[in-house]
Amino acid sequence: MERQLPKNVRQIGNVSDTPKIYVEDYVDTFFSQLCEKAGEMPIGAFLVGDMQKTDEDEYVYIYGAIQMHELKYDDSGYVIDEDTWKRAYEDCKQYFEDGEMLGWFVAHSGVELKAQNSTMRLHKKSFPKKNTIFIMKDPVEKEEIYYAHKFNDLMEIGGHYTYYEKNPCMQNYMISCRKKNGVSPTETVEDRAAKDFRSIVNTRGDRQKQIHANRLMQGVSACLVLIVIVMGVVMVNNFDKMKDVQSALSDAVDKTADAKDAEVKETSGAVTAVTGEDSQADNTDAANGQTADAVTDGQAADAGADGQAIDANADAQAAGPSAEGQDAASTDGRQTADAQAGSTDGIYVVEQGDTLAIISKKMYGDVSHVDAICRMNGLTDGNLIYIGQKLLLP
Repeated sequence: MERQLPKNVRQIGNVSDTPKIYVEDYVDTFFSQLCEKAGEMPIGAFLVGDMQKTDEDEYVYIYGAIQMHELKYDDSGYVIDEDTWKRAYEDCKQYFEDGEMLGWFVAHSGVELKAQNSTMRLHKKSFPKKNTIFIMKDPVEKEEIYYAHKFNDLMEIGGHYTYYEKNPCMQNYMISCRKKNGVSPTETVEDRAAKDFRSIVNTRGDRQKQIHANRLMQGVSACLVLIVIVMGVVMVNNFDKMKDVQSALSDAVDKTADAKDAEVKETSGAVTAVTGEDSQADNTDAANGQTADAVTDGQAADAGADGQAIDANADAQAAGPSAEGQDAASTDGRQTADAQAGSTDGIYVVEQGDTLAIISKKMYGDVSHVDAICRMNGLTDGNLIYIGQKLLLP
């Protein structure tokens, strides 16, 4: 399966040479840690990774490094004994099951950064495959040179890429050999370019979160505006209905008055007998009165129902924030419990919302261990951690 080119990369030097070399950031950090222990005797490591070839170019990906148990140096040059090879194969199988040892790294103080003839012979014998890599680094000046095995020689490569991605294999190996390498919390690895790159990535993530929050607020505002419009339409419709009821009542009263005037007859002051027509008029008045009462009662019922609906909506809105607050508090509690359970055998797994200050407070009861955690993991900025990352605890 062809590997995709990493997206988050940092170019170092002139990368126009072939093959294109990509070194994962944890491996580069491991090299720096080895340089801190290098002295008169060299410290070496085997490079673990894979190679890819396309129609356009050739690529070497280095995503692991295994420290040599012992790298000897005498007048004839560097010597790698059988016991060192045996231990390296065992570590490679344990931590990098699918990886291939495709080169080696040397940190040696006071030695010229140049591949001698003896070094070239050792490389050809140990890594005869084309495009295998040899790296030399000065632990004092922090200068380094990359060589590739091609044209039956070790050819200097002008530059390489450092790429950033999750690398649990190398993380686990660094944790297991922490004591063997002698890495202490007081040792740090400075990498200004890596710090700047992580800062850019962190800023971009914060910008994305802000955009998401703004969109959420816009959606909530739109919902509130829609609710106000709906309530306004309902109120206008109810007002129109009330006007229609008032008009109907006025018409009924006017018709009743006209009917009574038409049935009134003059008398000489004596008692006037009630005729059948008068009875009908009275019945009409009673019916009209009942109609008016019924309409009035219906109006009152509609108004009451509308009032109950509005009160119910108000109660629901008032209860909503409280319920959301309870849910948020419950969620925070669960996240805190999960984060406290994420530390085993000196390893802490970063959870959502964690910072190094929060982690130090959880693990040690105060924030005084932030710098130690940074130095332990080669971090120069406490904010540059991601969810799921495994951190070494001092």
